[in-house]
Amino acid sequence: ALNSRGVVRQVEQSLDEWRPDVVHSHLVHSNLSYAALTAARQRGAGVVFTAHDSMTYCYQKLDCFHGGEAEGWEGQDYRARWTKCLPCQRLRYRPGRNAAIRRVLEDFDGSAADIGLVSLSTTLATNAVVEGVGGRVGLLMIGFDETSLQRADLARALGQDPVFFINGGHAADGAPQAQLDEAAIREAVNATEGEVSAYAVAGHFATRNPAHESRTRDLLRDLTGAPVTCSHELSSSLGGPRRALTAVLNARLINLLDRLVAATEGIMADEGLSCQLMVVKGDGSLLESGYARSRPVETVLSGPAASLAGAAFLAGTRTAMVADIGGTTTDIALLQNGAPRLKPDGALVGGWQTMVEAADIRTCGLGGDSEVTPVGRGTAGGLTLGPRRAVPLSLLATQWPEVKDKLAEQLAVAVPMSTDARFVMPLMPNGVPAWLTRSEARLAAKAIEMGPSSVAEIAGTQLALGAVDRLIGRGLLTLATFTPTDALHVTGDFTSFDAEAAMLGAKLIARQKTGIGQPIAETPEELASRTLSELHRRTSLALMDAALAHDGAGEMQATNNPLLANLYRDGTTGKDSLVKLSLELGTGLVALGASAATHYPHVARRMGVELTVPDHAEVAGAVGAAAGSVRQRVMISVTQPSEGRYRVHLPGGPRDLGVMDEALASAREVAGQLAEERARKAGAASVSIEISEDIKLVPLGGGKELFIEALVQATADGAAA
Repeated sequence: ALNSRGVVRQVEQSLDEWRPDVVHSHLVHSNLSYAALTAARQRGAGVVFTAHDSMTYCYQKLDCFHGGEAEGWEGQDYRARWTKCLPCQRLRYRPGRNAAIRRVLEDFDGSAADIGLVSLSTTLATNAVVEGVGGRVGLLMIGFDETSLQRADLARALGQDPVFFINGGHAADGAPQAQLDEAAIREAVNATEGEVSAYAVAGHFATRNPAHESRTRDLLRDLTGAPVTCSHELSSSLGGPRRALTAVLNARLINLLDRLVAATEGIMADEGLSCQLMVVKGDGSLLESGYARSRPVETVLSGPAASLAGAAFLAGTRTAMVADIGGTTTDIALLQNGAPRLKPDGALVGGWQTMVEAADIRTCGLGGDSEVTPVGRGTAGGLTLGPRRAVPLSLLATQWPEVKDKLAEQLAVAVPMSTDARFVMPLMPNGVPAWLTRSEARLAAKAIEMGPSSVAEIAGTQLALGAVDRLIGRGLLTLATFTPTDALHVTGDFTSFDAEAAMLGAKLIARQKTGIGQPIAETPEELASRTLSELHRRTSLALMDAALAHDGAGEMQATNNPLLANLYRDGTTGKDSLVKLSLELGTGLVALGASAATHYPHVARRMGVELTVPDHAEVAGAVGAAAGSVRQRVMISVTQPSEGRYRVHLPGGPRDLGVMDEALASAREVAGQLAEERARKAGAASVSIEISEDIKLVPLGGGKELFIEALVQATADGAAA
């Protein structure tokens, strides 16, 4: 157990009576918890811990990783065991998924051997990008200088992650602009050894000649064995800093998606499913799971892309705005003629403009589990929601009932603290990562030692609070606090978890003070109502932002306009107002997600729009994923560096030809071959190829034309094998 309070009290009494110098613990279990060892440390005793098995960090003893039921757990209270293992829940390695798959198989008129395909639509990558979660990455910029970090918001995306500027790269025509500095690459490896989880490589004009990126990748793999992402493998488009941003995000996500795929494959094995596992991409097409492991960024927005196809099927509509609310994010897109509108310049996720080809989906950090933070500055007070996800207090109490005792203790203190109703849980099954800073490493070790605990217990200084925030951002600590899900428990609109914990949390947040010393809310019920009202207001604005952007007005137009930003706020326009503003959608609204029926009637009322919440809205993504196909695109450019010389920019390096038609024919042939090869690697059985091209010619007069550039794109499409 993580904290068995009844046993801890008895242990504390014994410690006070005996006053031992050393406490030696053999394992933790349902009676002896980590909290008991913490009590010993607090009393000055040295603690020696002998780990006899993996229960030290996984209550399931890793059965959730390796098919526990197949090893003889069938007759035991399997659910009761995994619910005590919070890291297993957070990382989604949980037998509850086995039960869900088993229920589907029980309803299926056949056997598991008859299933030909399992398709996984996941919000994991999207949520990780929005929340800023992922591994530490080393970025190598080849042929760029430091000013490139100011483009594409690359510096902000990197944060404190290391970046190295390496001599090399190519010119616009694909010719080398400098020799690749391999010694500098080795120095970068020495500087980051053991401190990063993956590398990203971006070369100057690498899409015109990827030789230096490829050589750097091979060196990094040989020297470190770590995963390496090359920017040219993710996009054929120009724009080095944005390709670098996409490569950085991909490198951060590799370990996260690898864990999810491995867990899903383990569950499939448990249930006798030997068929192919596919992962949905951001454009709604499919990837074979092994191929997806190295290209996780392509699964960004895969959940909403699948939901769009499912929305068209379930709602019986071909054109509508579609909003899909989850725990962390709300995804908004336009369904047009039965298919999602694609975003040609790349997916926009969490404020990052990537080069990932995906449905034109806008993602905002609003969901049922959005962190609720009181505004303590200024006279008005108020609440902010998201973008970070938190475990609802009502849910945490179902797994760790002792949290209610801690909430009550905080409420008994007369003076409200900024850390009230905020808890953290360690997510470090392999111990403290070596790449953390000293202060972060000390706090991470303390978190592992203490297990689930309040933020106040683990961080007593502002410096420590900053380290807690960074560890949450790295995905090494999970935050639990008051969320809209808790607000629904207070109002009584949703009561599946622990309403008492939600009410205690609401009381603690409500009594937080504004800048003039007034409480944020007079009652917990008012706090809950204001939380939900803010969620509905922000959702309405996000929908209008998306609609205006689709109409070409630009991004965030409603949110950034002072008049429109307050349009959906309760009580802003009374019947006696001299000016009455309104803004309406020109199409219907389809709402998806488990909580859509709870929240979206309020949103539709504010916006005056016709709402459809289809039956089975909570599984629209699964419906869409089941009907997906494999689709891969390859683009090859042709330039003319000098008159009569046409350069085809191939993955293996540039190729010069003397006749334009021959160059275009070569580009078509190679693009088609590469697209088919990638489609088959991505899991397609039979493949059809479609070639499109954009040839830029400038008329010179006299029947002559000047060739500027040609872009040849091959699209390979096929059903999953």
